[in-house]
Amino acid sequence: MVQSAQFAHSLEGWFGFLPLWGWAAISAFIVIYFLALPFGGLATYIERKIAADMQDRIGPNRVGPIGLFQFAADAIKMLSKEDFIPKGGDRFLFNLAPLFVVVGSCTAFAVLPLSKYLIGADVNIGVIFILAVTTLIAPGLLLGSWASENKWSLLGGLRAASQIVSYEIPVALSILPVVLISGSLQIGTIVEQQGWTVFGENPATYHFWNAFHNPFTFFSMFLLFVGGLAETNRIPFDLPEAESELVSGFNTEFSGMRFGLYALGEFCDVFVMSAMVTALFLGGWHIPFLDIEKLGFALPTGLVAFIQFHVFMIKTLLVVFVVMWLRWTLPRLRVDQLMGMCWKGLLPLAFFNVLGTALWMWAFKGQSLMQLLMGHG
Repeated sequence: MVQSAQFAHSLEGWFGFLPLWGWAAISAFIVIYFLALPFGGLATYIERKIAADMQDRIGPNRVGPIGLFQFAADAIKMLSKEDFIPKGGDRFLFNLAPLFVVVGSCTAFAVLPLSKYLIGADVNIGVIFILAVTTLIAPGLLLGSWASENKWSLLGGLRAASQIVSYEIPVALSILPVVLISGSLQIGTIVEQQGWTVFGENPATYHFWNAFHNPFTFFSMFLLFVGGLAETNRIPFDLPEAESELVSGFNTEFSGMRFGLYALGEFCDVFVMSAMVTALFLGGWHIPFLDIEKLGFALPTGLVAFIQFHVFMIKTLLVVFVVMWLRWTLPRLRVDQLMGMCWKGLLPLAFFNVLGTALWMWAFKGQSLMQLLMGHG
């Protein structure tokens, strides 16, 4: 607490004319308008291109080179559409519901470790923070569907609430093995512990990504990914907005910018989920078998941050690509299959992985599979 107060006082003295809360607001503006919004827009373009390639079509190709500015045209079209609220709907909740989704998704960006030197707030309960703020999405979908006064919307909202609440349990349990390994809930610390040392140093320090720490964490990564698909309402878990059944589900009555906020929240949530998989299991900003901060010569801090940021983004966007790939590959599940997969499949496997990781840590004194293969101990 003393160090935090001294740090805050030094920042106030440095910037002088603006208090800390002002700089926090500016930082939030930068994150939302220069990271979350561009990603949400570009993600729609990329997904349409991926869909076109898989279906032997061209895709967007009119606005800008290779259709790159199509997302900007879509945003202008969305802003110019009629602002419609159903006559029997709840006006206040109808306006408020999309904000829950966007706030829940964008707030999670604050603790994502984009590099060792690019972490908005590396709080000591970062994992719990992300699990907590992303739960705002469920009431956002449910309130929006209820306020629409539409039976298809309400059915989609009920599906979304039950689906998100159910899959939060295996998602949280799939993260627990990583917490057992690292002994921390701080995402920056978890990423830092997945680094790689230069050959020739003490074999006890050899460590690789948590996905390969032991067999149980490898399967935990897939459980987190599958549970994340369900929480973000992506195929094969897109029952809340099944176009062929519910006429788009919870967002049937939404138009204009409100509809755009729902779409933005979904794509931001996909990015957050993919970033969590990258940070917790795929080494975050670390390059495989290389530590750029131990090369025998010192690199400028700005260059290190630049390299680490791009490594993290490449890994995250590869996971995002898999999410989009699955949309055009797998069929939609039925509701009974969806819930059965959670309670009869993912939940027991998640418990098994937690127990298996605990036994591994006890049996091998916390050593990773890499350390055992290197012959240490």
